[in-house]
Amino acid sequence: MLSQSLNRVIAAGLVTLLAASAPASACTGIRLKTADGGSVTGRTLEFGFFIPTEIVAIPRGQAFASKTTIGPGLAWAGKYASVGAALHGTDYLIDGMNEKGLAVGLFYFPTFASYAETTRDNQARSVAIVDFGTWLLTNFATLDEVRAAVGPGGVVIAPTLAPGFPPEPQPVHFVVYDKTGASIVIEPLDRKLKVYDNPLGVITNSPTFDWHMVNLRNYIALNPRNVPPVTINGTTIRQMGQGSGMLGLPGDFTPPSRFVRATVFSATAIPSKTAGEAVLQLFHILNNFDIPVGVAREEHDGVIHTDYTILTTARDPQALKYYWKTYDDQTIRSVGLNALDPNAKVILRVSTSGQQPVIDMTRAMK
Repeated sequence: MLSQSLNRVIAAGLVTLLAASAPASACTGIRLKTADGGSVTGRTLEFGFFIPTEIVAIPRGQAFASKTTIGPGLAWAGKYASVGAALHGTDYLIDGMNEKGLAVGLFYFPTFASYAETTRDNQARSVAIVDFGTWLLTNFATLDEVRAAVGPGGVVIAPTLAPGFPPEPQPVHFVVYDKTGASIVIEPLDRKLKVYDNPLGVITNSPTFDWHMVNLRNYIALNPRNVPPVTINGTTIRQMGQGSGMLGLPGDFTPPSRFVRATVFSATAIPSKTAGEAVLQLFHILNNFDIPVGVAREEHDGVIHTDYTILTTARDPQALKYYWKTYDDQTIRSVGLNALDPNAKVILRVSTSGQQPVIDMTRAMK
């Protein structure tokens, strides 16, 4: 296992690259309810350059020590085993789920994030941005516990990170789900952590979560049912084809448009019978948020940075299975948290990297 110091050097280099390339991260998260009362959640992960990730399984009892620019921050021993996607070589869970079914996702939140200043008074309860997801997953089982921990007098997110990180913190916010599918969003605003109820289970990026909820009022006429024919002066005018009830659904890749689409797609999905079936349905829905290389890009100093979907994940809190696929390999893979030893002594890892297999079926033709 890599040392804490080496882990942080690797992550620092990745975040430095993140700042230098000015990515327009376009992540999208959704929740699906199932007919048997369960739920599954998932998300896409986008950046303007490739970020190597690993699927990491963290057992109970692991010791963590967060850092701030003025010294050590919050230290803790993990209560719950967790699994999720982390920056390569680190325990920084940017997305994951714990043994109690609590799930957390980090999402980019540019121009709106405002972190509390780290002081001697709050230093001992300060958590670095990259540690926040791991802290949540290894410590809490319910949304009520999370609310209490990030409320007044609770944990704060450190505005700057360990030496080697860029001079300004990366702007992010977080979505949290419990085993039932209930959800909250945590945003660093006005130097405090603001918590919103998330009844739809949807999240994207900027602006603030409450703005996205208000913006949905512009799209309440959208309907999964096709529009009926209209007769005008004896002439019947019919729809051109399927999907007429969704005419006006925004199709671009901006966070507000993706929030609307994610809400509509998840709300109109016919519930799967089981969580296992819902996971596959969730991947189909998230395919609609795939960003291919080239369609969303910026140019800096003659270098093109193109946002694209690096990773897509799904979480089944009933079976405690974590699923993923990548841009280069659309094969869906999974890790079963309940099949691993929760009291193991080491953190387990597997790379998300892979190459899409193409199966030649010529000889199977009859």
